[in-house]
Amino acid sequence: MNDGRPRCAWGDADDLMRAYHDREWGVPERDGRKLWEKLVLDGFQAGLSWRTILARRDGFRRAFEGFEPAVVAAYGPRDVERLLADPGIIRSRSKVGAAINNAKAYLAMAAAGEDFAPFCWGFVGGAPLAWEGPVPPNSPLSEQVSRALKKRGFTFVGPTIVFAWMEATGLLNTHAPACFRRAELLRKPLRNKG
Repeated sequence: MNDGRPRCAWGDADDLMRAYHDREWGVPERDGRKLWEKLVLDGFQAGLSWRTILARRDGFRRAFEGFEPAVVAAYGPRDVERLLADPGIIRSRSKVGAAINNAKAYLAMAAAGEDFAPFCWGFVGGAPLAWEGPVPPNSPLSEQVSRALKKRGFTFVGPTIVFAWMEATGLLNTHAPACFRRAELLRKPLRNKG
C-alpha cells in the first residue's frame, strides 16, 4: 500500500516493486558475492522487465543453489538441462551459460588476488555517485566497467546491463530528486561521473 512518501515513479507500481525500491534498490552493496549475484540477475533481465526477475528471484536462488560461485562454476551439461527445464527461472540457454561462465570469471579474479567488491567500487572511488538529470540506459562509466568485466572473462555484461546493475547495487544513486530514498542513501553530495 502506498504510504504517500515520494518515490521514483517505477517504485510505486505495486507492493512488490515498492518493497524492492524502499528496501533494496540503490543500497550500496559491499559484498562481492552479492554483487556478482546481482550482476547475474541483471544479465537474466536483458530484454525483460526487472519485475519479471524480481518475482522469480527466489526461484533463481533455489535453482542456482544460493548463487555460490564455486557451485555454479562447476555446472555441466546435466545442470544446464536442469536449469532450462526449471519454470522458476528465465529459461534462456545463453543466459544460463553466461551465469556459469561468470561464476568462473569471478573465481578466476579471486584466484588472481582481485576481490570483486573493491574492483567494482574502485570505478566510483569507493562511494556512490549521485546521478543528476535524466537517467540514460547506459553511460561512459558503464561502458568502462563493461569493458573491464569483459576483459576478465565476463559475458552478458554490456553497458546497459552494467548501468542497471550499478543502479541496483548503489554504485550509482539514480533515485529521482524528490524520492525519499535519494537523500537517505546519500550521506553527502557526490559528483556525477556519468
